[in-house]
Amino acid sequence: MAGTFNNARGFHIDHCEIVTVLNPSADPLSKLQAQIAAGAIHDSRERCDAPKCHPKTRVAVQDDLYSWIVNGDGESECPRDIQWVTGPAGTGKTAVMGSLADRCAADGVLGATFFFASWSASIGRRRKTAFVTTIAHQLARYREDLQTAISTAVEKNTDVFEKNLHVQMENLVLSPLREVVRQSDGPGLRGAIIIDGLDECEAEQYHDTTGTGAQDKPVRTDAQDQLEILQVLQAASSDPSFPFRILIASRPERVFREFFDPENNPTPFAHKLDLNEDYNADADITLFLEAQFNLLRRRYHFPPSWPPPGTLQTLVKNASGQFIYAATVIRVLNAGRPERPKALLDAILKIGSKVNSNPLKQLDLLYSHILESSPDPLLSIRWIRAFAWANNASNASASNVTMLLQTDRESDEAEHLLGNLYSLIWIPPPGDQATSKYKVYHKSLFDFLSDPGRCGKLYLEISERNVFIWDSFIRACTSEFDSTSKLVSFLI
Repeated sequence: MAGTFNNARGFHIDHCEIVTVLNPSADPLSKLQAQIAAGAIHDSRERCDAPKCHPKTRVAVQDDLYSWIVNGDGESECPRDIQWVTGPAGTGKTAVMGSLADRCAADGVLGATFFFASWSASIGRRRKTAFVTTIAHQLARYREDLQTAISTAVEKNTDVFEKNLHVQMENLVLSPLREVVRQSDGPGLRGAIIIDGLDECEAEQYHDTTGTGAQDKPVRTDAQDQLEILQVLQAASSDPSFPFRILIASRPERVFREFFDPENNPTPFAHKLDLNEDYNADADITLFLEAQFNLLRRRYHFPPSWPPPGTLQTLVKNASGQFIYAATVIRVLNAGRPERPKALLDAILKIGSKVNSNPLKQLDLLYSHILESSPDPLLSIRWIRAFAWANNASNASASNVTMLLQTDRESDEAEHLLGNLYSLIWIPPPGDQATSKYKVYHKSLFDFLSDPGRCGKLYLEISERNVFIWDSFIRACTSEFDSTSKLVSFLI
């Protein structure tokens, strides 16, 4: 089951997921491939538009991480094979990890990647289930002798896919690596395993098989599953046969702070790199803005004097190291709305005129400004919050979601509500709406909308969202729409 919606009136709707039935006669590597989260791999089709570092930006941090992957800690008395890359939402962690993965792949030193994403329709990118199998699948393609060893391991351990992550890591990764090290007389293995967005991993919930009722079973938390993955990776890195350096990128949530805290470990095993504290992002944000304003000038035939002197410095100051602020500003100016970029930029500069020590304040003001440009901000936010729920369904295309949420089939309600929000939401073009989904550009928007202290009057309780979705479902089921049966199949 991919997800359950519990509405405020006591009903529930389950999203169903198709379970792959393995062919007993399939070769071992085909069986392994059937268990992976393909969209989590760095160069997957699902990540074709994933953020990457703008050319000439984040060079220092990428060089430092790459040097550590290739050269390690040098002659350090206490070498560490794990690096935790952290920072608040919007500091560019995923862009750095994506660009670094591409660089490592080009140089032949990329072992495997896994990019978690809480917004993904693929349950494999949201949970731990396919984590080890996806890593093993990529390692099997890394070198021929390792492929043979992993294939043998799958063949010998026919029930390995039903085991916990520790057993899977031992059987599918560590044991094959030991075999390769034992038999190999060629060059030693080396490289990187890159894990991004581990803080977005959602808890795996298990069916109650005791007959006592789900209410008697403890509910796993996201932090528990995230900790399990961290422990599996730590155990792997401590194995003498494990040759890879591990990079883990996440926000500084409590489970990560405690796990990587040197005071909690008698023998420190990891480095910490804070993108917000260890690197001054201002110069990189300036480079990004300069390049984007050059494009805008050419597109709109603006004079070299635009933007006015001091504008870039103001925007960089307002960003407070948050790349997402600069990226959102540029998307506003590029949104293709009737307003000219000059007027839009003036409005952005006005809302950022207040000085505040909170580094997220300017981003919050920008999000508020954009959302309030909708003709009905609260209804637009109901739609946006519904996207997060609906996108857990595999067939939640933009057209299906629109069909569910709209109140008038004859009007273009989606364009009316979301037309001014193109800088926050990717809206598929009309010809692609039957196959593509609505997508929020950055998770920080949901962080903003989920905190009443940040979004103020734009805050929406989860119960209000649930009632909105449920009422939409009832309205659709009782309507005369020709496509009602299709809509019901999307929901149930």
